Amino acid sequence: MSSGYGARAGFGEKPALLVIDINYNFCGDRPEPILESIKRYRNSCGEDAWDAIPHVQKLIASARDKKLPVIYSTGQQRVDSWDRGSWALKNTRSSEDAIPPESRSSNREGNDIIDEIAPEPQDIVLYKLKPSVFHGTNMMGFINDLGADSLIITGTTTSGCVRATVLDAFSLNLRVTLAEEACFDRSQASHAINLCDMNAKYADVISTEEVIDHIEKLPDLDFNLPTGNP
Repeated sequence: MSSGYGARAGFGEKPALLVIDINYNFCGDRPEPILESIKRYRNSCGEDAWDAIPHVQKLIASARDKKLPVIYSTGQQRVDSWDRGSWALKNTRSSEDAIPPESRSSNREGNDIIDEIAPEPQDIVLYKLKPSVFHGTNMMGFINDLGADSLIITGTTTSGCVRATVLDAFSLNLRVTLAEEACFDRSQASHAINLCDMNAKYADVISTEEVIDHIEKLPDLDFNLPTGNP
């Protein structure tokens, strides 16, 4: 670009993989058109979520093979939804349960991370109330404890929680890489526009395969990883 934006910032030396909000609320419990899925899971991204899952699985497997930190985020809320706060101001269905128990095809709660990418005992799971994984959590403290200097990000929604997290990471001077096919949104237009904008100013948006290739070529790294043991 003539303005200078869009330069490749490059990977950090010790990246952690961050998987943002890939739970039943945002994916539904099976691949189906979004207008069907949002009848039961009002935040579902429909089939686009399930198209992204194989890419996320490959990234997680690659990160674990290289013994990189894998961090997940998901939502939380009180039973009475009092702590939803300003979320209630912009959505007429914010007081609904994600899915009535009698309509579920499984016994999983909406904020449960989907089984297809379930965390392992050594992984870190952060629970949040607002879009950014940094807001009100110990995210930056964990990055410091792990000894990581950068983030590889996947998850949803591209225009919401992913973007908010990227902006906070950028503001904390972390290098950020987004795996393009491993991010998704309810709106394909919002997904594309936000990837374009974040790539211009805040992060490197590159293919999942390029990210995996980089991970595989990393030297053996010494992270202060959790053991996962009781």
